[in-house]
Amino acid sequence: MNILKKTLSSLAIASFGLVMASSVWAETATPSAKQPNVVEKKAPTKEELAPANKDLKIESSNEKFAEKYPNQYNSWKDTSKSTEAAPAVEQDPRLIVLWGGYAFAKEYNKPRGHFYSVTDVRNILRTGAPKDENSGPQPMACWTCKGPDVPRLIAELGEEGYFSGKWAKGGAEVVNSIGCADCHDTTSKEFEEGKPALRIARPHVLRALDAIQKDFASLDRDDKRAAICANCHVEYYFDKSTGANNVVFPWMKGVDVDSIEKYYDEIGFKDWEHSISKAPMLKAQHPDYETWLQGTHGKNGVTCIDCHMAKVQGPDGKVFTDHRISNPLQDNFENTCAKCHDQSKETLTKTIAAHKKDIKEVMLKLEDQLVKAHFEAKAAWDAGATKEEMQDALQAIRHAQWRWDYSAAGHGGHMHAPDIILKVIASGLDRVADARAKLAVVLAKHGVQQPIQYPDVSTAEKAWKVMGIDIEKERKDKEEFIKTVIPEWNKEAIEKGLILTPPPAK
Repeated sequence: MNILKKTLSSLAIASFGLVMASSVWAETATPSAKQPNVVEKKAPTKEELAPANKDLKIESSNEKFAEKYPNQYNSWKDTSKSTEAAPAVEQDPRLIVLWGGYAFAKEYNKPRGHFYSVTDVRNILRTGAPKDENSGPQPMACWTCKGPDVPRLIAELGEEGYFSGKWAKGGAEVVNSIGCADCHDTTSKEFEEGKPALRIARPHVLRALDAIQKDFASLDRDDKRAAICANCHVEYYFDKSTGANNVVFPWMKGVDVDSIEKYYDEIGFKDWEHSISKAPMLKAQHPDYETWLQGTHGKNGVTCIDCHMAKVQGPDGKVFTDHRISNPLQDNFENTCAKCHDQSKETLTKTIAAHKKDIKEVMLKLEDQLVKAHFEAKAAWDAGATKEEMQDALQAIRHAQWRWDYSAAGHGGHMHAPDIILKVIASGLDRVADARAKLAVVLAKHGVQQPIQYPDVSTAEKAWKVMGIDIEKERKDKEEFIKTVIPEWNKEAIEKGLILTPPPAK
């Protein structure tokens, strides 16, 4: 644990430095940027789901704004240059074990530009190879973060109508990647006049913000700009209590890792049961907004937009908001980091790289311990352990892996709130140690010699085989789906006038 103590100490000093940095943003921070109070509430009832709203007009085609807003559109289109989609489960085969029995074990790629949001969800093995709108492994809700056609469909169908059914139901409808109408009221007079006209048109996002006392209509400019990113960059789950798979943000007790875990435990929610340990698992999505709220930047009113969409000057000399969702440190240092920090770009780059390295090193230690815990649980089951004997150990595995996933699934936690992320990982290490101690008792009771023999999962191919995944069949089925089904979706979408050109094939 020496590295953990050392890292926590260094990050505490770094965080203090961030707070003390000479910053216009810090001096003008608003109280609402701090960790919010919460209103305890459960998921909405069927009656509380938003009905269709025919008066809500949403122009979801991104291409239709290219002529009027060329600087914004072209910078948004530049997200197409972010092409790397590194195969994370092949780079780190531990993930295949950690997500055993869950579709993420088949394929999980590191995120790339917004331009590819529709392409990537179509092509990923996790969405399967549905032949029609009633087949496939995933629900319609899996489209919810992928583009402005989603709020359009919710307005047309109502939440129950949108969230009902399988993922393939939306194949010819959700065709515009994350873009203009996800954030702006593109049909309003204000937008026509060149004003931001910020809007959240997804009802479930508005409900979540209300739960942490951030009523969108009442927020100031900075908080609105941050809340817009909470359309997608958040933790969420699919609530099935209404008969549909509607998206709910689990913020009813708070946005930190412990509060969300408590909420999930109280409602008895699990994303899936692990295929070998039988633990009731939670899968974190990408709790970036939550991490930002808890970190130094969020507490001092430095928003996502300030860093990732800062003002720049276009070729025509006009100053506009850059929609590349850029890396502030590398792409626009003078207009972002330098506004707060006295350090040079080189110094900050080294500092952030050190934070990332320290977090990754401790995170891998937690992964190693979790992998062992899952196999030890399997050994206990195989030896005849009972549910009563296993209950506490499985709950500890659930809590430990939740903390790992909360830390791993986010984007840029090493920069947004490194101290928060390290504390989360530290608590995960504590819980997995508890899980393995409990499992050791159960294994000893059933006469299992320890340490057990752990399977070789050093490569993705070996891990897939151990976890019972026929990856070649999955890939073959997906290739056929991409070849035969997606062209039909594109053709239908063009005929409907939803897009002018299809999303990129890959």
